[in-house]
Amino acid sequence: MKKQKIIFFLLFIAVAIGGLVISGVQANDTASRKIVIFQAGVTDTAKDNIIGKVGGAKFKDLDLVRGKGVWLSDKAAEKLAKQPGVLRVEDDIVVQALENFNSEKVTGKAKIPPQPSQVLPWGIDRIDAEKVWASTTADLIKVGIIDTGISSSHPDILANIKGGINTIHPRKSWNDDNGHGSHVAGTVAALNNSVGVVGVGPAINLYAIKVLNANGSGYLSDIIEGLQWAISNNMQVVNLSLGASTGNQSFHDAIIATKNAGIVVVAAAGNSGGSVIYPAAYPEAIAVSAIDSSNIIASWSSRGPEVDLAAPGVSIYSSYKGTAYATLSGTSMASPHVAGAVALVLSTPVGAYDSDSDGVWDPSEVQTKLQATAVDLGSGGFDNLYGYGLVNAFAAVQ
Repeated sequence: MKKQKIIFFLLFIAVAIGGLVISGVQANDTASRKIVIFQAGVTDTAKDNIIGKVGGAKFKDLDLVRGKGVWLSDKAAEKLAKQPGVLRVEDDIVVQALENFNSEKVTGKAKIPPQPSQVLPWGIDRIDAEKVWASTTADLIKVGIIDTGISSSHPDILANIKGGINTIHPRKSWNDDNGHGSHVAGTVAALNNSVGVVGVGPAINLYAIKVLNANGSGYLSDIIEGLQWAISNNMQVVNLSLGASTGNQSFHDAIIATKNAGIVVVAAAGNSGGSVIYPAAYPEAIAVSAIDSSNIIASWSSRGPEVDLAAPGVSIYSSYKGTAYATLSGTSMASPHVAGAVALVLSTPVGAYDSDSDGVWDPSEVQTKLQATAVDLGSGGFDNLYGYGLVNAFAAVQ
């Protein structure tokens, strides 16, 4: 009898929990993901109570922007926005990896062994990164790849991966299940060995900050958490080869906080051929447009006054998911050339660019040097296609 009571009790608990889960799903059928920003001074407990009062369901803390990720119906969102202590309620914007659809994807999976013999990708050569390696390879500089993750098994980048996080599913791996993030990471820091490719800085420390899923899609709330992780773990550079056509204050505040923490933010300008997207459009980010091997801007590369620099972004060969390689195009591929160049600059003395005389590189000082040493393209001086010109890693470290 005692055994039967125990079984009955366990079944009761299971049904009860199941009921809660089913009830939650039903409640969220008409709900959408929102970011709720609170006024300064509101305690964490008070925030949760305010959310619960209107029937919201919290799914993520966003301390970087004094916010919470919350499931809310439209009616509940309106009610929550009027609660004391709430500053605003915004959409949890959908963001996408910025790979051009005309990319030449890998058709198979490279085996170990053999790996293809190492080549110097044209983009690495074009920005003169290989000329820097005699003096520095940017070892110990920490670059966060905010993307689909990085392959945890790729022999051409694995030795440089020093850690990471999955903000979509915190208990799961940061391993790349798409390929985009691994491609970006390879451009930044593929090893200078005998196989595959080589990156801008072959000894840069890479960190996989997985915020996009296997389809290359994700939410702003996961990006904000990724930026928060980057700050907490002392990243010096973050690369965001992703974006959305619209932004909001929470997105901007997160980018501002990241730069204010001393991290250089590099972002892809976009692939629409139109206006620069977010977060690249924010002034705190270095926005990068894409050129081809003839130093001509790609027809699909976004353009506008927000563009700061140009970099190779057409037919870029790099590492991919698993142990493979792929040739991809997009401003996603241009941005990591600049992120790698930033790391190389950070490994050199600040010298005459030390505008605040503190002896260390600040994000604005790094950007100033990259722009001052860029190769002018297009019309003379700054323009909306190339910004200040093609990034040149060798000139930037002199």
